Amino acid sequence: MTVRATGQPLTRLEAARAQAEHVLGPRRAKRIATFGNGGLYVRAGTGAQIMAWLVDFTVFLFGVGAGVVALALVDRAVTLSDNFAAGASLSLLVVVPLLYGLCYGNGRALGALLTGTQLVRARDGSRIGLKACWAMLVRTLLMPVLVVVLLVAAFSTGSSDAPGSLVRTSIDPDATRRLHEAGIR
Repeated sequence: MTVRATGQPLTRLEAARAQAEHVLGPRRAKRIATFGNGGLYVRAGTGAQIMAWLVDFTVFLFGVGAGVVALALVDRAVTLSDNFAAGASLSLLVVVPLLYGLCYGNGRALGALLTGTQLVRARDGSRIGLKACWAMLVRTLLMPVLVVVLLVAAFSTGSSDAPGSLVRTSIDPDATRRLHEAGIR
């Protein structure tokens, strides 16, 4: 049993982090966390998470833009009513992330592929599956609103702790695999 300098025993998570430092390095070892079922994983870095979101948000914007252009082309050929064109344009804000989410069932949309991360269930690390469409909708539409609200709350209260619990978390799958291959579970 490993103990701290104060004589207190290390928690299971602290012991895993200390043991994993030689396998993963100190920066990745600090990002080791536990799923709801107690399994260990390596959280994706903040920079990788932000970059993955930016890529996914850019794909969302391009998808909405392509949809608006397609509607404009249809409007030139058929002359759509103003109400229909406006409603169809607004519906693209919901339809595009849902369609993009269909590609996201294994937690690896384009942003995750480019940054080497994966979105998994925080409960047990399993695939997010059919709820990926909802996850992408939240990620592209509601995330900007959530970030603004959390920033305002953090600056007004001086705390960066957000209430609630996560349903999904972003992991570093390569580092997590290396962690498990080293026998640290």
